[in-house]
Amino acid sequence: MNSSVTMSLGHIALLPALTIFAVAVGELLDFHDCGREKGRLLTVDMSPCPKKPCRLVRGRTFTVNVTFTSGEVTPYCKASAYGLVLGIGLPIPLPEADGCKSGVVCPLKEGATYNYLSELPIKAEYPKVVLDILWNLKDAEYKDLFCWIIPVRIVDG
Repeated sequence: MNSSVTMSLGHIALLPALTIFAVAVGELLDFHDCGREKGRLLTVDMSPCPKKPCRLVRGRTFTVNVTFTSGEVTPYCKASAYGLVLGIGLPIPLPEADGCKSGVVCPLKEGATYNYLSELPIKAEYPKVVLDILWNLKDAEYKDLFCWIIPVRIVDG
């Protein structure tokens, strides 16, 4: 058998393992960048969320990993999240709002790339609804380092 064919078949055999690895690690999301004044948003990874709208199951916690580059030096950063319903932003409580305690090394340096890590607990008392989630990270002057929006659906498990 031709060695290039054997190699291709070997790669095909790895596809299920790679798929499982991708699901376990998280899924890079196609997000809406809602603007930033002092940074550059690179990737948004939410797990589990294989496709949009993300199905957020009540009573479970989802992980969020955002990679961004800071456009400035700032001593600290603070995260916030909102559920957007009919154009109104309803605050979503985060377990830790301090970005410096969420994977970001503070003070932030201009041009440095960071991974912001957080969790999104979906409380059992949240209503079943379709909405957008807006998540941002602000600097010491309350300017966006990043801001993203994704559509979600809160469901029962």
